[in-house]
Amino acid sequence: MTDARAHAEATSAVARSIPHTEGPHVAMPLGGIGTGNLALGADGGLRQWQLHNIGNHRGDLPYSFFAVRVSQWDPPFDAVRVLQAPPPEPGTTSTPLVTDDEVPRWQRELLREADGVQATTFTGTYPFGRVDYHDDGLPVRISLEAFTPMVPLDLDRSSLPVAMFTFTITNTDVTPVHGWLGGAVQNAVGADGTLAPDGVRAPGYGGNTNRVRRRDGWTDLILENHGLAPEEPGAGQMVLAADTSEASALPQWTHPRQFLDFLRGRQPFGPADWATAPTTADLQPNGVRAHSGASPEGSTWNGGLAAHFSVDPGRSVTVRFALAWHFPNRYVNFVQFGGSRPEWGPSRFWLGNHYATVYPDAEAVADRVRSQWADLEADSRAWTTMLRGSALASDAVEHLAAQAAIVRSPTFFRAADGHFFGFEGVLGASTTMWGGEVGGSCPLNCTHVYNYAQGIARLFPQIERDMRECEFDVMQAPAGFIPHRVISPTYLPQLWDRPIGGPEQPALDGMLGTVLKTYREVRGGAGSAWLERYWPNVERLVEYVARTWDADGTGMLHGIQPSTHDIDLAGLNPFMGTLWLAALRAGEELARLVGRSDVADRWREWFERGSAAYDAALFNGEYYVQVLEEGDPRKFQWESGCLGDQLIGQWWAHLLGLGHLLPAEHVRTALRSVVRHNLRVGFADFENTDRVFADGDDTGLLMCTWPSGGRPDVPTQYCDEVWTGTEGQVAAHLIMEGLTEEADAVLRGLRDRYDGRRRNPYNQIECGDHYVRALSGWSVLDALTGHDWDATVGTLTVAAPPAGGAWPVLTDRGWGDVRERHGGYELRCLSGELSVDVLVLGGTRMDIPVRLSTGQSVRVPG
Repeated sequence: MTDARAHAEATSAVARSIPHTEGPHVAMPLGGIGTGNLALGADGGLRQWQLHNIGNHRGDLPYSFFAVRVSQWDPPFDAVRVLQAPPPEPGTTSTPLVTDDEVPRWQRELLREADGVQATTFTGTYPFGRVDYHDDGLPVRISLEAFTPMVPLDLDRSSLPVAMFTFTITNTDVTPVHGWLGGAVQNAVGADGTLAPDGVRAPGYGGNTNRVRRRDGWTDLILENHGLAPEEPGAGQMVLAADTSEASALPQWTHPRQFLDFLRGRQPFGPADWATAPTTADLQPNGVRAHSGASPEGSTWNGGLAAHFSVDPGRSVTVRFALAWHFPNRYVNFVQFGGSRPEWGPSRFWLGNHYATVYPDAEAVADRVRSQWADLEADSRAWTTMLRGSALASDAVEHLAAQAAIVRSPTFFRAADGHFFGFEGVLGASTTMWGGEVGGSCPLNCTHVYNYAQGIARLFPQIERDMRECEFDVMQAPAGFIPHRVISPTYLPQLWDRPIGGPEQPALDGMLGTVLKTYREVRGGAGSAWLERYWPNVERLVEYVARTWDADGTGMLHGIQPSTHDIDLAGLNPFMGTLWLAALRAGEELARLVGRSDVADRWREWFERGSAAYDAALFNGEYYVQVLEEGDPRKFQWESGCLGDQLIGQWWAHLLGLGHLLPAEHVRTALRSVVRHNLRVGFADFENTDRVFADGDDTGLLMCTWPSGGRPDVPTQYCDEVWTGTEGQVAAHLIMEGLTEEADAVLRGLRDRYDGRRRNPYNQIECGDHYVRALSGWSVLDALTGHDWDATVGTLTVAAPPAGGAWPVLTDRGWGDVRERHGGYELRCLSGELSVDVLVLGGTRMDIPVRLSTGQSVRVPG
């Protein structure tokens, strides 16, 4: 990989501040791995509620919001504000196939009836999102920082079902200020997560109760429904907590004006007053009496807390809220490929949630958050501080950090048995034409789409390894092939003898990717015992591919080749060809690790034969084309076209340290051609019969073009689309080949499309929201920094950072950075343990065994 110093800024990255009027699509998810989410908008509103084990981008929880009352004794002042900025008119920010800009109707109505703040600005480096509220009519300045703990490699702390909110109120006046910070939420226990409640009414509601608990200096509002059977999908518990035992509570109400009136009616009480009645919801003698009964059938209660604060001139105070949830009953609530099976009968297959095996209820989650808030925040912030303090450009930091949001979206879940599963995305506006917009898109663990995803293996290698184990232990057929989807629960018959869908037969690129991903996991720290266990599976898979698609031993794949384009590719083509070459090289390395030199030598011979044959047959002097053979279909092929990800296998090879699969100069020429022919600037006059992922004055990389003509009557599927997953893959590969100007052009187009104005930086879409293919973007970080970790030999490789700058480093056991200091370098461990035997820094190899724990560093010669 090339030294990318010229590609980065030498100063610390500064997060971009987005006015709510310029970022209507910003919606940052809050929630842990496999827990569900809600989202924080740039306007301060909470939306996209997806707590009930089903993806629903329009998921709504009415009357859940924050508000503040600000008062002064002298001169007299009193004002109540909903902490949300005015929404744009409906439809004014619409973009094809996305809904992140949609403001729920009840929020629009609330802001017509009550005063919101004048404006907001949003700043975010995931998992932290900051909203600054602007209102000239208030004597205070208010900001919110929201996050859910996210510590790379720490699966436990990154899987908390909680959203954490810290409000900072600063007195900008010359006289003291006091007031109440209010948090309101609807009791959603019993809801199905599919149908949005109409106010407080929804199917499944009824029997809901809210109660107050004061413990360890906090006030909890516990939202329950004891009338539900434990196995009901909507059964569970929620907790809204405020970090003071002196918060007033309004446990039951039905309309926001009631909660706002409650704020207006508060009187300040001191600690001595509260000590006399610690279990009372509202100590105030003329306060509202809490209703103790359950909600009527078909209806629920809203609840709210009001935390009192006092601030002297020029000083600040913080108020913290936490929202925890616990919905343990995940069922197979998605349509699986391969058709329904009669033997399944009417069963509802229970999968459960892993987080529910760790915490008995939401109270336990809130208790942990309460006791560990400082550590959870500090360790999460260490990650973003490291990224922002690196030599990465500010926009690169924002978008690379946002990669982790995909992993923690409803695209993924972790069943009660601990196994990790993923859809391709979450059904949404881009899937309504065939699959609706509620649920998971294209279940499950789709091997060919996950070929692009690099972020999971880097951030949380444990769950990526679990997916490999599923492929070998569950999905692999006795004949050796692996279908590209898994049926869940995994004890059900797998897709060995049925048409699958997307494509119909087991995807060849997905099988080749399994070999590549297995080698990635081994290099990433899976260990020799893990490899020994799964080596027979790898050998059986590679040999199956060889005898099925290259029976004559040409080194090239022939015939029908089912692919990620949801159709069958055919003939000699670079997409499948480079994946095959990379898989042979990865397989060779795996064979040598287990002592099978006979297999390694045979696969090496296949590779060398195939490499020469593919280059001779397909390189046209400008890029690699497709050559159909006798009997191959022309439908859905591209032939003389320029395919965007024609060199995907070469990208993989660089990520795995396998070198060039094809002549290096031909590879670079082809990549330049991809950018020259496929990177389109402006789509206003572009005819696209497929899904529109780029429009207007956008810039995007088309999947396939025909610069010299010859477009088939029925070209390869999705050729006119722009996939962020391909853009990330191509951009990273460009950087690896030293083509940084071309990479910048691709990345600039992608990031400008997802800057919050017309699309959400936390939600790259394709066949659904939070689409997995977009996780190719993580490889851009590896490319920019020259980062490579090979645990099999304990070798960490990284480019030399610029003067005064740093590059992030991430192994399977810890992470930190390497920083230039006064002509030398310093390797720091910021989390976990960095155990490195060999450091290759800027091309210089140093055999210096290092064992660093959190907070430790070592000086490295320059």
